[in-house]
Formats: sequence, structure tokens, C-alpha cells
Amino acid sequence: MRTRIEVAADSVFGPDNLPYGVFAPRGRGGRVGVRIGDHVIDLAATLEDATFARPGLAVFMAQGPERWREVRDRVRELVDGEIDSAAVHALSEVDVGLPVRVGDYVDFYASIDHATNLGRLFRPDSEPLLPNWRHLPVGYHGRAGTVVVSGTEVVRPHGQRGTDSGTPDFGPSRRLDIEAELGFLIGVGSPLGSPVNIDEFGDRIFGVALINDWSARDIQAWEYQPLGPFLGKSFATSISAWVTPLAALEAARIPLPEQSPEPLPYLQETERWGLDIDFTVAWNGQPVAYPPYARMYWSPAQMLAHLTANGAATRTGDLYASGTVSGPEPDQRGSFIELSWGGTAPVLVNGQQRTFLEDGDEVTITATAPGPNTARIGLGEVKGRIQPARSR
Repeated sequence: MRTRIEVAADSVFGPDNLPYGVFAPRGRGGRVGVRIGDHVIDLAATLEDATFARPGLAVFMAQGPERWREVRDRVRELVDGEIDSAAVHALSEVDVGLPVRVGDYVDFYASIDHATNLGRLFRPDSEPLLPNWRHLPVGYHGRAGTVVVSGTEVVRPHGQRGTDSGTPDFGPSRRLDIEAELGFLIGVGSPLGSPVNIDEFGDRIFGVALINDWSARDIQAWEYQPLGPFLGKSFATSISAWVTPLAALEAARIPLPEQSPEPLPYLQETERWGLDIDFTVAWNGQPVAYPPYARMYWSPAQMLAHLTANGAATRTGDLYASGTVSGPEPDQRGSFIELSWGGTAPVLVNGQQRTFLEDGDEVTITATAPGPNTARIGLGEVKGRIQPARSR
């Protein structure tokens, strides 16, 4: 029996989007699907291809851009016509999982507004940007094993916290925070010793996902000098269940903001471009911030080129993220340390004055981008709720 999938004209998951994910119909194993409206298309059943009959996108991602285009074109043909009803599932009747097992995870610091805000908070008597910031995309290596799919609960982490006495104590983080970010998933890897040319971005990157890089600011503040983030960042990073292919974001490409001084040659693109993506951060259901990705200083291609500039290898499923997306206005800040200005300017959340996350709080990050027609493209959501620290 065949059916036609009805999608509202203003749906952010219309036929111009078609993000990929891993889903499991009730009582069955995970497999790859494409979201259309409030439905999921089972690609293994529809395309009769075993590539998609597995709980992960890695095999498909590794097949490269020609194959990505072929499958996307075929799926667009299917949603424009009739499809086998047995291959269509209501989103409300399936479970979604981690779209790909992440190999390596790198987090950047690519927003000039975020970096400037933190510089003013931490170094009020100095220049907010450190001397290297305008010359390279600053980043650090995270912990891939703690990347979890949206909806996974986050346990408040323990760690060393600085005190006024200068001697640390140990306990649950008191300044638990979020970072609204955009993640990029590598489809086609690169061998050790071979830097990725900046103009190879489209041949390497499969798609994007929303990221919440949970951060324990008090643990981070004590430990990060001189080597950078460690336990304050490695306890959990949430990723959206749906991966938006780059092809769906063509209409979102915009010129990159001016970079001064001019980057070194390996960071110079033939076409300097960024992405016009609007984020919304909701705290216990209340929108509190609207970070604009269009303001990002370093481009996605520059981040990839710098990540591999020393010859570091990349593999299918590797993830790198933009770092916190923030803008110049107070309501465009993509972390609570910025939004509450280090805890000195509480945010009104459902009638309560708040600074950092309390147990039971839930944060939901969503984003949309311009589509080729009138409807916008939705990048799904990344959601997580804070659970109390576990006794030790």
C-alpha cells in the first residue's frame, strides 16, 4: 500500500530539509531514516539498501559527496510522490538515538562576541581578546565518549573548585552552564600527515547538528590554567538527533564578517562564507537568548583547515563544534555565564531570578536557517535536564 506524506507548507522539516538520523520503531532495532514533517522514512526499506539497516550513519557518511547527492535526490523524488506506507513512521511512535558514534571531538572558540564577553569578564583591566585570537581558530580537544544524544539527562559533575583561601575543595559544580553551538560531522576522513585544504570542506563534511557543550564554570576556572579545559567540559556534550546535510543549507550561506588582520594563506578561502542560522535558547521552557550564527568570526572551513594544519588525521564520524554562538546584544548571548554576566546580573526565568543551572532545570536549544523557498529549515533541537550530583 502506498501513501503520500502530507507536510504543512510552513513546516521547518519540509522537502527542502530532509535531515538524517537514527530511529527505532517500537520493538525493532535502530536504522537510518530521514525526517519529513512529523514522520520518519525508513531508508533501508524504501531504497532496499543495507547501508541504512544499521544504527548509525557512519557507513553512508563515508561514501562521499556523490553518494550523498544521489540519495538526497532519490529521497526528494519519493517525498514528492507516493511511498510505501510500511516505510513511513510517525515521529511520535519511534525512538531516536545518537546519529553516529563520535570518534574525535574538537571544540572551537570562533565567536568574537563570546570571546570578547569572556575576556571582559575574566580580564577586565586588559584587552578582551588575547594576541593570537584573530590569527587562528582557538580550540581544544574534548571527550568523544561523553557525547550524548538530545534528551539524555546530565548529572551534575564533581570536581575541584577554587576558594578564596587559595586551596581548592572538591564537590559538585555550583556554576553549571550551557554553550549553544553548531557542530560539523566529518564524512570523508583524511590520512595522518595530510592537512585538509580549506577548499575541500564540501568534500569532507557530511552535515551539521546542534550542540550543547555543558560547562562547569567553577571547575573550569580552577583547572584550565595552564593547559585549558578538562573536567569542567568533559562530563557531557549533547548533540541533536537529526543531522542537517550541507545541501539543505545552500540558501543560508552568507559572506563571512571582515577578518582583520588577513589570515595566513592556509586559512584563506576561495569563497569566504559563513552561515545565517538563528538559535533560540530556552530555560525551563522560556526563551532567554537568541544567538546569531551569522556573527561567527571564523568559518566552518577555516576551523577544519586549522584542525588538520599539523597533519592530524580525521575519520568518519569525527565531530568539531563552533564554540559558543553569541552576538553583541545582551539577549544574544549563548551561555549563561554571559547572559548573567558572571552571576552578577540574574536572568528572570518563569518569575525567578536565576544565574546558573539548578537541579531539575531543562535547557532546549533550537535553530532555523533560510530555505530555498519561503519556509525556513529547522535544525531540530538539543535538549537536556540536570540531575543531582551522585553521592561519592
